[in-house]
Amino acid sequence: MAEFTPTLGLSAEQAEEVVRIAGEAPSLHNRQPWRFRLLPRSIELHYDPRARLPATDPRERELRVGCGAALLNLRLALEHEGISPTVTLLPSTDAESALAEIRGEGSSNMSPQQRVLYRAIADRHTNRRPFRETPVPVEQRHSLLESVEREGCWPHIVERGELGRLEGMVHRAHRAQLADPRFREELAEWTGHAAEVSEGVPASAAGPEREPQDQWVLRDYSAGKAKPRVPGKDFEYDPLLLVICSYHEGRAAELRAGQALQRMLLTATANGLVSSLMSQVIEIDETREELRRMLGGSLRPQVLLRVGHGSRTAPTPRHEPRELLL
Repeated sequence: MAEFTPTLGLSAEQAEEVVRIAGEAPSLHNRQPWRFRLLPRSIELHYDPRARLPATDPRERELRVGCGAALLNLRLALEHEGISPTVTLLPSTDAESALAEIRGEGSSNMSPQQRVLYRAIADRHTNRRPFRETPVPVEQRHSLLESVEREGCWPHIVERGELGRLEGMVHRAHRAQLADPRFREELAEWTGHAAEVSEGVPASAAGPEREPQDQWVLRDYSAGKAKPRVPGKDFEYDPLLLVICSYHEGRAAELRAGQALQRMLLTATANGLVSSLMSQVIEIDETREELRRMLGGSLRPQVLLRVGHGSRTAPTPRHEPRELLL
C-alpha cells in the first residue's frame, strides 16, 4: 500500500489529513470512487475503476459528481493548511483516470465563510429519515442558491406547481430501476452492510420502510433491515427540493456539479439543515430528459435533493486515507 509523502509543502502527516478530509464526501452507494496521487508540486485526483456501478450509473456521471464533491473538500482542506489551490480539470496526463490536478499558488488566509464550510465537513451526513414540516427560511434558501452559483452551476428550487409532475417522474424512474435485475443485484451488493465495512451504505444509515402514505420515493438502502417507523413520523408533505444543473454536458460539467453539490451541502449543514439525494430521476435517461424540458431545455440536471430540518444521523463508513492513494 502506498505511503504518504510530502506534497505542496505539506508534511506527510498534513498530507494524510488533507486526503482524509477530501474523502468525507458523498458518493453513489458510498462507493468512494476518488483516489489521489501525491507529487512534490501537485496532487492529482483520479477515479477508481473498481468503484464503477454499471447498472445504476452506466455513463459514470455520478461517479464524477462524487469525485467533484471530494475535490471541493480537498480545496477547503488545502486552504485550511494555508495553501491557495489552483485546479485544472481533466489535465493532460497518460492516465485515463485523471480528473483534476491541484497545485499550490502561494499562501492563503481562509475567509470566515471558508472556515465555516471546513468545519461543516465532519458534520455533513446524508439523512434518509423523514424531515420536520418546518419550512426552510428564505435567507437560508438564498445561501443555498448562492453556494451553487459560486461553483459555476445553476440551482433550481422546484416550485409548488412543478411538484406533481416531478413526483410522477420520480415514481416512473423508481419503477424502471426496480424492474432491472442488474440494478436490484447492484443495490443489494452495496446496501444493508454492517457498520464496520468501509464502503457501501449500512442499514443504520438507511431510512425507514416505505409506507403507502409516502408521497415521495426514496431509495431503500436497508436491504430489508429497516427499523419500523415511529408512529406519526411520516415524510414531509411539502419538501424543499432543489435541482443542481450544469450549463453543458460532459466530464468537466459533472466535476463542477459535484463541487457545487458539496458546497451546497456544507452550507446547508452550517445552517443546521439536513439533506438527502433523490437520484432515480437523474439516472434514467427518459426522466432526466423530461426534467430537462421542465427546466426550460437548456440546463442539464445533475443532482436532485431534498433539504430540510431533521435529526442527526450516523455517518457512513469511510476508507482509511492510505486506501485512497495511488
